[in-house]
Amino acid sequence: MAPIDILAALRQDRIKRYQDNLCDYADFVFQFSSDLTEAMALIADTDHHIDLLIVDNDLDTTHDFVKTLRQKYPRLLIVLVDEDADFGLPGHADELSTNPFSDNDLMRKIEKLVNDRRMESLRSDSLPAVRNISRQLGAAVTFTAKAEAAAEVIHDLGYDYVAYYNIDATEPLSLSLIAQQGPIAVNAIAPETAGPEDLMGWVAQNQQSHIAGPDDRPTHPLVARGRLGAVVCVPVTFNGVPYGALAACNDRPGSIQQDGIVMLELVATQLGSALAQQE
Repeated sequence: MAPIDILAALRQDRIKRYQDNLCDYADFVFQFSSDLTEAMALIADTDHHIDLLIVDNDLDTTHDFVKTLRQKYPRLLIVLVDEDADFGLPGHADELSTNPFSDNDLMRKIEKLVNDRRMESLRSDSLPAVRNISRQLGAAVTFTAKAEAAAEVIHDLGYDYVAYYNIDATEPLSLSLIAQQGPIAVNAIAPETAGPEDLMGWVAQNQQSHIAGPDDRPTHPLVARGRLGAVVCVPVTFNGVPYGALAACNDRPGSIQQDGIVMLELVATQLGSALAQQE
């Protein structure tokens, strides 16, 4: 997941407490300010990226500040913190926290807002691709043709190389390459089988999506050898039955982020359903 940039505008005497409580969240990058004028300047500065604002209700003119932000930056996520209130409504903010560090209330609300925004963006970006894979899978007649259709759709999303490995046996685990999309030179050297020692086998066995680079273990053999730079692999299942794994690779290391997994999982779900109907 790409880091989430958060600006916290707080009373000066509260900043250290927030720093101490928020420092363990590795996926979030925090900046702190005790001045709303400075906070506004940071938000307006095009050299600084701010995804979400935490703002203390005890700062002067907070209500007007939030109202102005909502008008100028309608997509900025805002969490209002009012530690002197027992309850309340967020008003122009997206969320309200009255007891930010009780049961991780503040971070739970931040994570929900961020995830909701990601899903909102994903739905708008991915619906054409999901409709496309549904049409292509419906038109494909054979097991192999359906796997090839899924690989083609993922390749069209911008990945440099895509492969589907199907489970042949579970004891011991073995998979075989059924479909691939990519440069001819890469297709020619792609491994034709996979096992538990590489990423495709690990994902198929553990039923967990995973991103890996050249230095990670397990990873795709071509990524381990430096022929490709990064891979994301997702399991293909339907109703709890595992079928295999889809691997999507890019040439450039570090170019695959966590939010890219969701789109591939949507395609994998469609493929799993289509393969189940072939049986």
